[in-house]
Amino acid sequence: MSPLDADEVSRVVARGLRDIPDFPSTGVVFKDITPLLADPDAFATVTRALADSHRGQVDLVAGVEARGFVVGAALAYELGVGFVPVRKAGKLPGETVAVSYDLEYGSATIEVHADALASGRRVVLVDDVLATGGTAVAAWDLLEQVGGHVVGFECVVELAFLGGRARMGDRPVRSLHRVD
Repeated sequence: MSPLDADEVSRVVARGLRDIPDFPSTGVVFKDITPLLADPDAFATVTRALADSHRGQVDLVAGVEARGFVVGAALAYELGVGFVPVRKAGKLPGETVAVSYDLEYGSATIEVHADALASGRRVVLVDDVLATGGTAVAAWDLLEQVGGHVVGFECVVELAFLGGRARMGDRPVRSLHRVD
């Protein structure tokens, strides 16, 4: 199976996006991927595009709540590896490790199970959107704190004008569609 054309994948993503103004707060334009997820061909294209650079290279996929679960679980299935949920505080049973961080419109705390990753397991981190990078950096650091080796961050949409890629520093980041 040959890799998908990046420009065509970007067009597929763009067609599947919907803007929701003033969500979750006034002045924010939320990039909603649910129309893309509802289209089986578009969802398959996105899943395959995300998988292309990680086949045989990772042991696990970690997805950030909530849409990162959907995309991440599909990616894990496509790669034939397991899935680790990165959840909002208080949602996981058992012993967890947490990190708090600032968002563009508030603050949040995320958690993973303390035993989610055996030391050195190679993990690709996935979310639907890269905005300011706060969630992505926090999730990356959290996964490494519990023993994982995060090999990269993948997202469906990057809101480049919010500077998330710069906040990620030298961590590898790939987006399927960029909004400038």
